[in-house]
Amino acid sequence: MEHRRTPRAPTSDALEEYLVNLTRRRFFGSVAGTMSAGLGAIALGQLIGSQSASATHTSVTPDEILQKLPHFAPKAKRVIYMHMEGAPSQLDLFDFKPALHEQYNVDLPNSIRNGQRITGMTSGQARFPVAPTIFRFDRHENNEDGLMMSELLPHTGSIAKEICVIRSMHTQAINHEPGITFFQTGTEQPGRPSVGSWMSYGLGSSNANLPSFVVLITQGIGNMQALSARFWGSGFLPSEHQGCRLRAGRDPVLYLRDPDGVSRDDRRRMLDLVGRLNEEEFQTTLDPEIRARIAQFEMAYRMQMSVPELTDLSTEPAETLEMYGPAVRTPGSFAANCLLARRLAQRGVRFTQLYMRGWDQHGNLPSELRAQCNAVDQPQAALVKDLKRLGLLDETLVLWAGEFGRTVYSQGALTRENYGRDHHPRCFSIWMAGGGVKPGISYGKTDDFSYNIIENPVEVHDLHATMMHLMGIDHRKLTYRAQGRDFRLTDVKGEVVRSILA
Repeated sequence: MEHRRTPRAPTSDALEEYLVNLTRRRFFGSVAGTMSAGLGAIALGQLIGSQSASATHTSVTPDEILQKLPHFAPKAKRVIYMHMEGAPSQLDLFDFKPALHEQYNVDLPNSIRNGQRITGMTSGQARFPVAPTIFRFDRHENNEDGLMMSELLPHTGSIAKEICVIRSMHTQAINHEPGITFFQTGTEQPGRPSVGSWMSYGLGSSNANLPSFVVLITQGIGNMQALSARFWGSGFLPSEHQGCRLRAGRDPVLYLRDPDGVSRDDRRRMLDLVGRLNEEEFQTTLDPEIRARIAQFEMAYRMQMSVPELTDLSTEPAETLEMYGPAVRTPGSFAANCLLARRLAQRGVRFTQLYMRGWDQHGNLPSELRAQCNAVDQPQAALVKDLKRLGLLDETLVLWAGEFGRTVYSQGALTRENYGRDHHPRCFSIWMAGGGVKPGISYGKTDDFSYNIIENPVEVHDLHATMMHLMGIDHRKLTYRAQGRDFRLTDVKGEVVRSILA
């Protein structure tokens, strides 16, 4: 990654000319630039031939930070993160609570809720009736005493020996927008770099022809929350580290194809000219985003050849396509995106993120949850099996998670066959596989109502710290200076969950 370099010291006349010709854009760029101490420091540095103005901020430069990565031998080389946007119900999928059937339609005890906040969607309810799941749970063989999982996930149950289910995740966010933002960036406030951007910044790419961070989105069933591009944004990191979204259809990346009548040689000559002009502008303004722009133009040129080959699933054997299920032939489906994620892993892409929308089941949960699980169960199990078959699972960290969980009490009307659940950040379930995670285990426990954690709580910063640890990164040491302070993904928190490491 390129950073600002110290400009040549001008004469006094040259400095006067520089100040006269200073544009408004350059003025604010020099004052607000994250790697600069401002116009005064630059001018002084030019006059006396001092060191780079960035040295007035810190004695450790970003280049020096990155040269030390990885901090130790990594267990994983890449991450595939499946985010179930909307918050899947842990009570209906992973957190088996058979005793709740005796509590059907009984109000949630005050001793369990204990005055904890709830959303405005259920705060006005007269009652909080307990809604046991209507789905059967089956025992699947793993490396412990058997993993209980919903009948809605039979294919996922077949990989029980490969996954680690964490039932004690919790978060502070209680609504979707801040909840997803927190899960992706380590803070509820917009504008920070996403976890994929941090991985790209810290470790770079192992494939020069594809982005180091790729995003794939599937439209789900039912209530779908807004999906903001800032969830995979680079924040204050250089913009080449933002996620690149691959779309279904003729143009997987918008504006990647050359216009009609423009040859590849013409494109190459144009990029060379634009690159020279941008480099001259960089030497004048020292704006790091110019270098990022040059890198993105070059990446787009290389992607013109690599992306069509990547997204052509017709080259896959028939038995592989069958393993992912019939929807794999539908572009943009979760099955097609899972297979694309495996192909990206084969090509060394550092961080691949899949979003599956539609898990926000406030009402009519049984029918909507059946449809959602039917869409994801076979493909996500096939992804893990496929990675293992190809010898990639041990070095690929797979994560499946939502932004929070769902309440044990029903939102709205409750019947034996139908109910809904509100948001619940106090406890929820996720699972991980491969990449140095201990396979075939469950970790953490909740109370009899799946309302509070009673053993081994795991916070979002802990999850991020563990992911970075498995990628060979000490989460406390990967920082970036912006707005006058050093930032990191885990802020000032986060502990590696060593009990789940292989």
